[in-house]
Amino acid sequence: MSDLEATRKFYHECLSLPVIAMVPGRHVFFDVGDTVLLCFDASATRNEKVLPPHYAEGKQHIAFEVPASTYDRWKAALLKKGVEITHEQKWKEEIYSFYFEDPDGHVIEIVPPGLW
Repeated sequence: MSDLEATRKFYHECLSLPVIAMVPGRHVFFDVGDTVLLCFDASATRNEKVLPPHYAEGKQHIAFEVPASTYDRWKAALLKKGVEITHEQKWKEEIYSFYFEDPDGHVIEIVPPGLW
C-alpha cells in the first residue's frame, strides 16, 4: 500500500469495513467479519527487525464473500460510489463474481457463497 489514507478511505468508505487500527506511514487494519485484513506500507515494513517483515509487492488479489441476496446491491453501491467494475465472470450454475481495483491497483473480487 503506497498511500495508507487512500487505502483506509477506500476499504472503510467504499466497502464499509470498520478500521481496527491505523499507524500512519505503517499500517491500517480492518475488521472483515470473522477475519482481519492487514494492509502494510511495504516501504516502511520491508526491513523490520522486531517482527518478520510485513509487506507484499506487486498486484495482489483479495476476494470477499457476500450473501447471494446482496450481490447485486454490492455491485450497484460500488458503482454509485464511482468504483469501476473491471470484469464480471460467470462461473458455474449461474454463479457470478465481479472484480474491481483498490487505490493501489490490487484486484478485489466480490463472490457469493458456493463459488469455492
